[in-house]
Amino acid sequence: MKSIRIGTRNSALALWQAREVARHLQNNNYLTEIVPIVSSGDKNLNQPLYSLGITGVFTRDLDVALLNDEIDIAVHSLKDVPTQLPQNVEMIAYLERDYPQDILIRKESARNKEFHELKLATSSLRRRAFWLRHYPNAEFSDIRGNIQTRLQKLEDGDFDATILSLAGIKRMKMEIDYEMLPLMISAPSQGVIAVAGHSDKSEINEILRSINHAPTQICVEMERNFLSTLEGGCTAPIGAFAEIFDDQIRFTAALCSLDGKNCIAVDENFKYDPAENFGERYAKVVLENGGKELMAEIKSQI
Repeated sequence: MKSIRIGTRNSALALWQAREVARHLQNNNYLTEIVPIVSSGDKNLNQPLYSLGITGVFTRDLDVALLNDEIDIAVHSLKDVPTQLPQNVEMIAYLERDYPQDILIRKESARNKEFHELKLATSSLRRRAFWLRHYPNAEFSDIRGNIQTRLQKLEDGDFDATILSLAGIKRMKMEIDYEMLPLMISAPSQGVIAVAGHSDKSEINEILRSINHAPTQICVEMERNFLSTLEGGCTAPIGAFAEIFDDQIRFTAALCSLDGKNCIAVDENFKYDPAENFGERYAKVVLENGGKELMAEIKSQI
């Protein structure tokens, strides 16, 4: 077989993730070629994501390249991928999840401030809502860009701290002080590198399945089913995280109002059954306990 063309965004983190997929494929004796593609999401760093009016802002250009046969596979941060995929595009493989957590990074001048005193820079509705749930008087600034850009904006800007994904910091091997945030529930599928393929390319898709990490797949499909059942897209304040312990799964998830005052959560332990759609089941629990009205309220506000 000829070299497998791996499509990726061209940020440092995205390229690292593409190289990680390439490494897995090369370990199975397949040739690879990395093809960087500039995404629309990377071209507009001034508007917060939720105001761009679409989901899939970071994946759309890779989808187009995949459908146009410019690449054979596309590598994504799975939390950026909409739950509804374009026709003929499929999620084929998931690498083992490494770091799902959110972390807080402060500027030096805010070292001694309490959490409730911090002015935060984040454009994530989820991070804002979950923070407001605990600190209702918090102030926020919007911030966009890759990790390095956000950290520079933190140093230059009129705010105290920002919240980032731990995965990005670890993958870039950045020596930086951070604090864990147990008050946050991660975005569905946060910390997972996923590979999309074209549904017509059965030979390549079969190769991809050889690098799939099945326990990660079980967890992220549960999280994404929860998200899609709530119809949250990638921007509503929804957290979901599944973990496997032997044959048991712990599933924690929540839907919060934009101001954090109304939060409907589930925290369940159960034995895994592949025939059961647990993500959908617990999303319906949320919807039946006020989530339907809360989703309508959120959609009217953003």
